[in-house]
Amino acid sequence: MLSMNVRRSTEIDPIIFSVTSISLFVSLLMPISMPANIPTAFPSFRALIAATDPDVVATPAHIPDAFLLARAGNLSAHYIPFDYVNPAARLVLVGITPGFVQWKNAVREARRQLALGAREDDVLRAAKYTGAFSGAIRPNLVALLDHVGLPRWLGIASCASLFDVDADLMHVTAVLRHPVFVDQKNYNGASPNMLTTLLLQAQMLDYFAREAQGLPDAVYVPLGPKVGLALDWLALRGVLPAAHILHGIPHPSGANAERIAYFLGRKDKSTLSSRTNGAQIDADRLALRARMAALGVE
Repeated sequence: MLSMNVRRSTEIDPIIFSVTSISLFVSLLMPISMPANIPTAFPSFRALIAATDPDVVATPAHIPDAFLLARAGNLSAHYIPFDYVNPAARLVLVGITPGFVQWKNAVREARRQLALGAREDDVLRAAKYTGAFSGAIRPNLVALLDHVGLPRWLGIASCASLFDVDADLMHVTAVLRHPVFVDQKNYNGASPNMLTTLLLQAQMLDYFAREAQGLPDAVYVPLGPKVGLALDWLALRGVLPAAHILHGIPHPSGANAERIAYFLGRKDKSTLSSRTNGAQIDADRLALRARMAALGVE
């Protein structure tokens, strides 16, 4: 497994050479180190998780070294028990990468489930969905998904039920499944570029790509433009159908309130601040309608 990952990581994509930035070129040549002989699946981390108290892990720098999957300079990826994939999912919500708080919560819940003697599938499912889209972000997400017609495509009344009785229809993941840190801080998708950084390319291909290949009929909602670009990059490589990527849905974060309000028709274009591009949102909405129509939703 690791030798395969290393070989893939050293393949240089032709698009990389169109980049003229010297600093970026240097980062591409940076060697990638991976701990030897550590398979990246839950059974190999089971004992480590059981022995790790996440409440004493104060920062990403304090994550035990045995969780490390790969490192290149100031960039690192660490195992999280997010192996669970919902094989029946028709809708896949895709973020950038879990953050440090999610790492702590997932390890804490997996450790709790192991102490209770839960089956492996139950441990992983509980760890994956602990606190998923909780708080104010959930109503925003439901409103956005409902607005574009996904309930009709899924055959449900509202996407609110995806967090309850219809949870089997949804899968939540990230293009970088395992937490990535830059200088021991959460990676936000901006720098380094996911599409031209070997370590991040390898993480997408080794983990997210395998998930997507098991969900050939699902549609994908990228949560943010950086995720959308990553999904397009993967679609070009045959990982998922480009027609199944629903670009243009605003990120449901409360910090995105104005864009969400305009997208949903709750705010008039003339009242938008200079920070919100109403014309772009209009174009995104039209493109989404066309894509949904292609999926059979009028």
